[in-house]
Amino acid sequence: MTTPTKPRRRILIGVGGGIAAYKVCSVIRHFTESGHEVRVVPTPAALKFVGKATFEALSGNPVSTTVFDDVDEVAHVRLGQGADLVIIAPATADLMARAAQGRADDLLTASLLTVRCPVLFVPAMHTEMWEHPATQANIATLREQGSTVMTPASGRLTGTDSGRGRLPDPQEIALTGELLLDRADALPYDLAGVRVLISAGGTREPLDPVRYLGNHSSGKQGFALARAAAQRGASVTVVAGSTADPGDPAGVQIVRISTAQELSEEMTKRAADADVVIMAAAVADFRPIAVADAKIKKGDQGPAPIELTTNPDILRGLVDARDDGRIPSETVIVGFAAETGDETGGVLDHGRAKLARKGCDLLVVNAVGDGKAFGTEDNTGWLLSAKGDETALPFGSKTLMSSRILDEVRQLVPDGRGA
Repeated sequence: MTTPTKPRRRILIGVGGGIAAYKVCSVIRHFTESGHEVRVVPTPAALKFVGKATFEALSGNPVSTTVFDDVDEVAHVRLGQGADLVIIAPATADLMARAAQGRADDLLTASLLTVRCPVLFVPAMHTEMWEHPATQANIATLREQGSTVMTPASGRLTGTDSGRGRLPDPQEIALTGELLLDRADALPYDLAGVRVLISAGGTREPLDPVRYLGNHSSGKQGFALARAAAQRGASVTVVAGSTADPGDPAGVQIVRISTAQELSEEMTKRAADADVVIMAAAVADFRPIAVADAKIKKGDQGPAPIELTTNPDILRGLVDARDDGRIPSETVIVGFAAETGDETGGVLDHGRAKLARKGCDLLVVNAVGDGKAFGTEDNTGWLLSAKGDETALPFGSKTLMSSRILDEVRQLVPDGRGA
């Protein structure tokens, strides 16, 4: 499959005065190496943490903090007017307060008043500052004005403190920024109060203390779903098997498992408290009947045959649990189907048949093999509904696909949940 060439876009990256400013250098590099034109506009306080020369070297463009530089170019107007995406990171409590009030104290906040493109605020501050009612009110105002405000991560803060308020991983910031470029609008904050349970990655069925049966799943699609749901306000738990994702999504609880049976137990237990359940994990269909206590040796005659048994059908089990009342009847259940065509039918044919067997509300169908789906950054497929609707999911990032899936999921969440 040929990957479509993405157009060169104009990215304005505003840097606030926080210790996390050094991490933004990786975000700048991501967009410049992706072929975009990047302009960096720091606040005067930001230059106390990272020097002007660093931002200029990484972006390849001059850097200023004041409206009195290059007055003839009217920079505070032109920068905002020409941007396709604005990222503010770290977005300090002070910077978000000034932006929410529409102040124009420096080149960055003045530029924000002229932008008509998606704006992404990436907060970073101490937990107490994040939780303060004034900060939360400013965040609500920014969202009402059409900006996207990311959920911060939890972890080590300045000094010895730890808690909510840590800047998300630079790659996560970049992926969210790319999503806004693809959507060309703000990410809706429409899943607040919705509890989302997602399975991700592959399962590993042990043969002996050294070997296992597994698959090529990287967990990237499941983590992309978790990331997108959390940024839309959902309370997200991911039950994750084997994954290749570089980091846990900000604001997401991760539960680690290994085998299909462990995954089944965790998903069944946690689904009772979920409003949405998404089975994105690639579950091994079979497992060995017996696991050797010691490493299986080659031997002169080669390995002995391994007898397999069938693993539980977790998706069908979740639907059955909803049918018999163990899971609330209004719970939305979404499945994934990784399919290949054969002599009996194509990928979509097998997907339709699987939807009928599983009984879930939505089924995402992916074609796999030949470098598609597993381990890639992009994906494509179809979204099938129990009502008979079929929606093509055009080729794009797994983050964009997740956003499209969640757009449909939101329509199924009962009234009273979400914004």
